[in-house]
Amino acid sequence: MTTATEIKTLPRLKERYRNEVVAKLQEQYSYGNPMQVPGLVKIVVNMGVGEAARDAKLIDGAVRDLATITGQKPLVRRATKSIAQFKLREGMPIGAKVTLRGDRMWEFLDRLLSIALPRIRDFRGLDGRKLDGHGNYTFGLTEQSVFHEIDQDKIDRQRGMDITVVTTATTDDEGRALLKLLGFPFKEN
Repeated sequence: MTTATEIKTLPRLKERYRNEVVAKLQEQYSYGNPMQVPGLVKIVVNMGVGEAARDAKLIDGAVRDLATITGQKPLVRRATKSIAQFKLREGMPIGAKVTLRGDRMWEFLDRLLSIALPRIRDFRGLDGRKLDGHGNYTFGLTEQSVFHEIDQDKIDRQRGMDITVVTTATTDDEGRALLKLLGFPFKEN
């Protein structure tokens, strides 16, 4: 049971966003209203498991890994169409996804930027040109072992994942500026 005197702490990155990033973006783009400053809406982590069409047990490992990484139970995605060439039937599980919002989103992003990305071998930075035209950014990781929550001995196989950061920015430049101020390690061209 929680008491009224218990103090809820803000995630570290959310606090930095409110105290520093908003002021810098407002100064850089001279917004008239503080509500115009771009912010984060959600982060979607998607793990496709195409081999699950042949072996249904593989989806369990993906769900377990994704739940460990994000701290939230993933939604198992199923095939919407049958495709004979891939031996895929409608309704077969082919992936897992998690949509993170609120404090859990900020904490995941903090762990991603400060712990996971620096652990990637030969990491030279993320490509800053890959925004979708509306300020949203999607990038992929080739293996789940860069997250420190995953026990290296319990990995049954390497699985990649796509991470989409959805922002309220209206242009790519605003989205890139927001992500850069939050600490995204973009490559210098």
